[in-house]
Order: sequence, then structure tokens, then C-alpha cells
Amino acid sequence: MYVTEPKIFRRENIPSWQYVEQLPSCAIFLACIVLLLTIVTCLRNALAEEGIMGVVPDRYGLAMVLGNTYDPTNDIRFFLVSGFALYDYDRVWRHPAPEALRFKVECSAGATTTKNRNRFMVSVDMLALYYLDDFALSRLRPYVEAGIGIIYTDFQVEGQGLRINFNPQAGVGIEFVVGSGEPFFAAIRLHHVSNGGLDEDNRGINSFVLMLGRFF
Repeated sequence: MYVTEPKIFRRENIPSWQYVEQLPSCAIFLACIVLLLTIVTCLRNALAEEGIMGVVPDRYGLAMVLGNTYDPTNDIRFFLVSGFALYDYDRVWRHPAPEALRFKVECSAGATTTKNRNRFMVSVDMLALYYLDDFALSRLRPYVEAGIGIIYTDFQVEGQGLRINFNPQAGVGIEFVVGSGEPFFAAIRLHHVSNGGLDEDNRGINSFVLMLGRFF
């Protein structure tokens, strides 16, 4: 069971940054989209200025995301649409890295779909993705990925202090080619939501996530 009514905070009891939680959902969503576009644009411009775009091609894709919580309750389901950009890791972070390592910037938005109670969700995440090329086949390329981001959930479980939280994720996936054109991919992730101790109430939410998408 989760609580849908927002908490009422007194100004003298909380830092001013927590008032961001009172913004409308559409404002949170637009802010996340602007942040994602800013990150992607800055990365592309930085690479283009040094003439290194195309060494490992930038890749972009879309995915459908289906999740279900397992802790503290197993009755919250959510559906998201996710867009992402994938870059060569060492071109972004400027230090030696394995050839198979990539850097992913991802933005997701959607809602819960539980018992006719639709509540908005949006997140921006950064992940490291590593291709397991030793196990790759001609049309299959497995990988592992992990990272962290910021998530806004328009709901709270009991004991969850904030609606804006950290969003660590980790999982495994595989790219696969069907016919001609860009590959599809599928992934399974562990998905966590908590505030990292920024609020005294820090009950986390843990979920299993299934992703299915395609590069373009």
C-alpha cells in the first residue's frame, strides 16, 4: 500500500531545496527533459570540437520499461518510456577504459498502473555499460550495466520521506538483430529508489524491471 497524499512541511523544519517536491509533475518532467538534452548536447559538442566523433559511433534508442516492486510491497507496477544516448566511455571521461565500455545517459517517464491509481514517474540516469564480447555471437551481443540517477515519483510508500530520490540501477541485457536494420535489445534490471539519508524517513522501494527497445 502506498500513500498518495503529499506531506505538509513547515519551512522552519526542512531545507528550502525540498520545496522542489511541491512543483507540478509537468514542471518536474520538463526539467528532466531539459537536463537530458543539455547533457547530450554538451557531450556531442565536446566530442565534435576535438574531432573524435565517429571513433566509436554514438548510438541512440528508445525502450518500453515494465517494472514491479518486491519491497516493501509487491503491488506497485509501473510503465515507462525511456530514451537514451550511448557514448564511448573514455571519450567522455578522458581516462583509459576497456574498449567494450560505454557511457549511457537515459531519461524515462511514465506512471504506475496499479489498481486504477495512476501516479506520475520521471527519472534521469547515467550508467556504465560493458559489452561481454567474449560471449557474443553474430546476431547477439550481451552486456551488463549499472549506474545512478535522480527520480521523481508522484507517490510515497509508508516511511518514504521524499518524492525526489536517488535511483541506483544494475542489470544484464542483450542486443539482437532481427532481419536488417538496427538491433533490438532486452534487459532485466534491479531498480532502487531512496533518498540516501537526506530525510530522516528513508524507506526505499525495490523493483524488478524489464526493458525492450531498439536502436535507431
